[in-house]
Amino acid sequence: MIPLPLIIPENNPSLPQETFARVVRDPATGQRSLHANAFFDAGDILCSFAASALQEQPDYLTLQLNEHTHISLKPDVLQFTNHSCDPNVFFDTTAMQVIALRSIQPGDEISFFYPSTEWKMAQPFHCTCGAIRCLGWISGAADIPLAVLQQYQLTAFIRSQLSKQSLL
Repeated sequence: MIPLPLIIPENNPSLPQETFARVVRDPATGQRSLHANAFFDAGDILCSFAASALQEQPDYLTLQLNEHTHISLKPDVLQFTNHSCDPNVFFDTTAMQVIALRSIQPGDEISFFYPSTEWKMAQPFHCTCGAIRCLGWISGAADIPLAVLQQYQLTAFIRSQLSKQSLL
């Protein structure tokens, strides 16, 4: 694996002189992923993020804030945070922070549950995350049974969508 440039955290007082993560490229597949450079405990903030661009329609790199607002992430390195059905981070789109869901060791891949932010995804896909409870098909929270979604931390937007549909 070839490490790419290191990223400096924007708002994590516990890491004032360090970088929180690095992008790694798998030479066999060419795919990139984000990996921790430090230890994080559950509840720690890995970094803050902002919108580098707003869009009305989703694409495969955006996070959904509400029905008609999707954002491209800044720092843009966050676009390399891959999906997992057993994620170790959550993108809190209210506080605009990436938060550890459990302990993360240096070198661990940083991953999140895409339907935690996406109601209907622009590019659904067959998941190959390898988690014991892998859902198989990932297309957004709208297509996942409530009993499954309740096992995940969800953004305020996704919770409001479920509430609108009288699912919560």
